[in-house]
Amino acid sequence: MTFPSPPFGSEGRWHYRRSLASRVTLLTTMAVGLSVAIVALGAYVTVRMQLESSLDDSLVERAKNTSAAVEQADALAQAGATVLYPASDVRIGSIQYDGTVNFVDTGDVIHLGEPELAVATGDSKLSLRTIRAGHTDYRVVAVPISARPGMALVLAQSLTPTQHVLTKLGLVTLFFGLAGMVAAGLAGWGVARNGLRPVRRLTEAAEEIARTEQLAPIKVEGDDEIARLASAFNQMLASLAASRDRQRRLVADAGHELRTPLTSLRTNIDLLTQAGTSLPDEARAELLDDVRAQIEELTNLVGDLVELARDDPTPAVIGTLELHEVLDQAVARVRRRAPGLTFEVDADPWYVEGDAAAVERALTNLLDNAAKWSPPGGTVRVTVHGGEVVVDDEGAGISDADLPHVFERFYRSADSRSMPGSGLGLSIVAQVAERHAGSVEAGRSPSGGARLTFRLPGTPSPKPTEPPPSAVRSGSASASEVLSG
Repeated sequence: MTFPSPPFGSEGRWHYRRSLASRVTLLTTMAVGLSVAIVALGAYVTVRMQLESSLDDSLVERAKNTSAAVEQADALAQAGATVLYPASDVRIGSIQYDGTVNFVDTGDVIHLGEPELAVATGDSKLSLRTIRAGHTDYRVVAVPISARPGMALVLAQSLTPTQHVLTKLGLVTLFFGLAGMVAAGLAGWGVARNGLRPVRRLTEAAEEIARTEQLAPIKVEGDDEIARLASAFNQMLASLAASRDRQRRLVADAGHELRTPLTSLRTNIDLLTQAGTSLPDEARAELLDDVRAQIEELTNLVGDLVELARDDPTPAVIGTLELHEVLDQAVARVRRRAPGLTFEVDADPWYVEGDAAAVERALTNLLDNAAKWSPPGGTVRVTVHGGEVVVDDEGAGISDADLPHVFERFYRSADSRSMPGSGLGLSIVAQVAERHAGSVEAGRSPSGGARLTFRLPGTPSPKPTEPPPSAVRSGSASASEVLSG
């Protein structure tokens, strides 16, 4: 016979979790109730011990006084009546060394034993204990009678009045203990209700933000832990608002940048379609070149968007790269794109641990930016010293208003809006520098143009690598033999 699996929990168990207010109330009730119970128990035990101690002291004192007043055994009744009056609940008697017991009055039979006999025989000076006779407990004390050797005076006092007092005290203590626990519960409920009121307000504000998606800051009151929590919520809301603004700006800027090449493509394709075979070959070739350029621009723009919008960087091959060699490859690529410019390169060897493809793309973007702003026949100067790549052009330079924004996504100055480009190249440079623990900076070159500085940590010489274990064991194998197995 099979049973359906429980619907709650991955382990087939339903986990109930109390609310914070109920937990505060319960804990407060338990803490205060336990304190009240301990105090009540302590008071009850203290009063009981004090009553028993007072009773014992009084009984022993009476026994000693009675023993001093007794001159012969038959004077017990008279001495007892004299010393014990008006304590009618005290019984007086004697025990002899041979075990003979004699009580003056009648009543419950009190069975004396070895402790009292030891007092009569002189082996003990005092005996004090509780003996139950019938349904009554007696506190029994035995002291020696100086006038009658071999005999001990025995006084027995009923504990019924004391027990009645303790019973009433216990009931009163229990009542006040229960009342204290009820009061503790009410106090805990009040503390939970009033103390958690800021938490409820904060929860309501967070629920309102989640429902309306209005990232307005939450009102902060006071300087306690709840106020700190509200401040932390406000910081989180500010971060979310900034992230949403960046996302909206990215979508808006991407749509604006994509609209231009798409419109141009549509226009050229419509023109080619409408013209058909009547279009001259030179005009057709020119339109096709425009289409290819726009497709390439669109492809680069989409690639840049995907690269910048990705939360996690694409998997990269990390290794030791020669920055000067990567720079040579980037210069060769940009030189083909800008054949009318002169590129002067002065690079010292520099070795970096990183992604060669990403670093080459960043250097290419720096050189493309310099080539775009350089005048025809101008010179782009590139230097690499100590891991610092400096690219200088001979353009108009970067204005002071644009310097803080040149590495932002889609930022384009007023002068560059009519020029090709997406406004993403330098932001990719900044992203690559950040991933490689480097930095990037924009400034002015001595020639008046722009100077872009790209720094990467590394070393001027490659790190020594350990030879493979097979080469160490053989001692004489060549590199090709080691690589081939």
